[in-house]
Amino acid sequence: MSTAASRPTRVDELLDSRLMAKLDQLDVVSRKIFAGKLQGERRSKRRGMSVEFADYRHYVHGDDLRFVDWNIYARLDRLFLKLFLEEEDLSLLLGIDASASMDYGSPNKFVFCQRLAMALGYIGLANHNRVTLFTFGGEGLQRLSNLRGRRRTQEMGAWLLQRQPGGATGFDDAMRTIALSRQGKGVMVVLSDFLYKEGYEKGLRYVSGGGYDTFCLQVLSPEEVDPGNHGLSGDLRLTDMEDEDVAEVTVTPGLLKKYRENLNAYCGTLRDYCVRRDMTHATVDSGTDMDTLLLEYLRRRGLLK
Repeated sequence: MSTAASRPTRVDELLDSRLMAKLDQLDVVSRKIFAGKLQGERRSKRRGMSVEFADYRHYVHGDDLRFVDWNIYARLDRLFLKLFLEEEDLSLLLGIDASASMDYGSPNKFVFCQRLAMALGYIGLANHNRVTLFTFGGEGLQRLSNLRGRRRTQEMGAWLLQRQPGGATGFDDAMRTIALSRQGKGVMVVLSDFLYKEGYEKGLRYVSGGGYDTFCLQVLSPEEVDPGNHGLSGDLRLTDMEDEDVAEVTVTPGLLKKYRENLNAYCGTLRDYCVRRDMTHATVDSGTDMDTLLLEYLRRRGLLK
């Protein structure tokens, strides 16, 4: 079910000004950037923002006198040093599955991922994070690296509009390449249906661990979640969109029940695999309202705040 004719052609079709205004209040969260390293002297890496006060400790010889709290000294006649939370630079990596299986569903899974990546990327740019996007699929690994600042929004949107789904995933090779090129600490979000015949385990092992929080957002279409409610019945000849394998099936209530059980088991196994490797998994229906997804669901899951 390709919807090439209905794909967005303008950046404002990916992210309109109404939603953009709402996203200005959000930021990306990383548990692995330990903003708890206390120190008296720090240099902010983010737009000259003021640092967050954390605590006091007694002054010891050699400490920087610039961070002495002279008001406390005037009251207590004792020297105390002000401590601050150190902020670190945050990288946001957004990976989009552009294989043929993503060009399916109503709403189309690939278009949904384009829009979600645009929204998440904008949040990163608005907060002056370092944003990198990549797709993997028929075009191979395509990457747009190290964007920073709102002025790069149009460039990011234009790049996303140029991506076309097709072919096999190349998931393992893409994850290996990305893992070897990651720098610093931050958040990585992979947008995919994760329906790979070769499995997802090897690819996810490459990107687990290290200084990145990894979020696996498994995007499925309404037809995949519940095909019985979308006209799937009778004798069918199904063709795999990526390798053209053919299967002939007769759709019955029993088969649909078995399908739902298998899908739930598959998603559950993926979720458990992610949890064991300190990654976050979430299943997202491509029919989900984007406002609800960003402003509510992904905040509850700890990706945004």
